[in-house]
Amino acid sequence: MNLPALLLIGGMDSSGGAGIVRDTVTVARFGLTPRVVVTAVTAQTDAAVEDLHPVPAASVAAQMQATTRGTVGAVKIGMLGRAGIVRAVAAALPSAPLVLDPVLAASSGRALLDPQGVAALIAELLPRVTLLTPNLPELDRLGHALGLPEGVDEGAKAAACLDRGCGAVLVKGGHGTDPARCEDRLYRPGTAPQVFSAPRQPVALRGTGCHLASAIAAGLCHGADLAEAIIRAREDLARRFASAPPRCDAP
Repeated sequence: MNLPALLLIGGMDSSGGAGIVRDTVTVARFGLTPRVVVTAVTAQTDAAVEDLHPVPAASVAAQMQATTRGTVGAVKIGMLGRAGIVRAVAAALPSAPLVLDPVLAASSGRALLDPQGVAALIAELLPRVTLLTPNLPELDRLGHALGLPEGVDEGAKAAACLDRGCGAVLVKGGHGTDPARCEDRLYRPGTAPQVFSAPRQPVALRGTGCHLASAIAAGLCHGADLAEAIIRAREDLARRFASAPPRCDAP
């Protein structure tokens, strides 16, 4: 059976831990062929982003045209970098399920999408998104950009994204405070949040957000419904955690 390709849009992480490299490794685990649009070239280590060069928007547009000539079964978007790149991507998206992992800042704190880019993401991409996958700091920043007051809860921030046309929001709980468990919560219009919970792992890994979003997109490409795609993606990420060495400070 010939499966459609999965389109991956994001930055090139020289360490291989995150970004397009992590996406392609994940897609291969699901037996799919990736097509790639590179939005930025970075020099990264596991500790920090040391250099960052966004790809010109015209080049991103050309990549989009080249990669969408055949059938695309799903799209995963990660780092975008600038408003012009957001608009170039939005202008050429194929009609396919879209998973957007809003990469707004590096783990070290460096901004990876400027305020104009966040505004363009909200206006140009959110209405097209099947699933948005922010972590808690990213959801906070999106809530601020959407004009929500300080102190509103997670549900209100997710609802504001849904009100902008986003199909669903999966809030990742890796930055949560529970030392024992990690919860991801799926928000969809008109229904209570669906909770996905698992033990918190004593393992330090980069690129887990990239991995999860790409794996969900792979599930959608295979024809799974959204909840099943999330479950399969979490199982695949759990297998990666299980094979990783423990943190040196783990008990």
